[in-house]
Amino acid sequence: MTTENAEILWNDRKHHLWFPLSFTSYYIEDDRLMIKKGLLSTTLDETLLYRIIDISFQQTLAGKIFGTGNVILKTKADASHEIVLENIAKPLEVRKMLSKLAEESRDKRNVVGKEFYSSDHMDLDGDGICDFDE
Repeated sequence: MTTENAEILWNDRKHHLWFPLSFTSYYIEDDRLMIKKGLLSTTLDETLLYRIIDISFQQTLAGKIFGTGNVILKTKADASHEIVLENIAKPLEVRKMLSKLAEESRDKRNVVGKEFYSSDHMDLDGDGICDFDE
């Protein structure tokens, strides 16, 4: 599951009630959120942390009882704009950690808010006015 010299900052599996019995695992390494799914056929999805733009949290009554919940990530990614970490343990702690790591990743890469705007709100000449809004 890990690559050479990669430090895993967090890992978990999709839970059923409180049991982590699933072939879906989540982990963070090298400024990337990795989602690995499958048993016989495996897929691995990777999202750069700096592309996470919004994080929310969802928990059912059963989730409150068993300490699990969903963390929903809105991303500025090509493949999927919403990633759901389903039924993970300690979801509030994971949400806080992901928020902090995403912010640190943006700071490290000098990514500012304008990197996340869609092309229809671009300031092409640098005058502070969105050229497509005129």
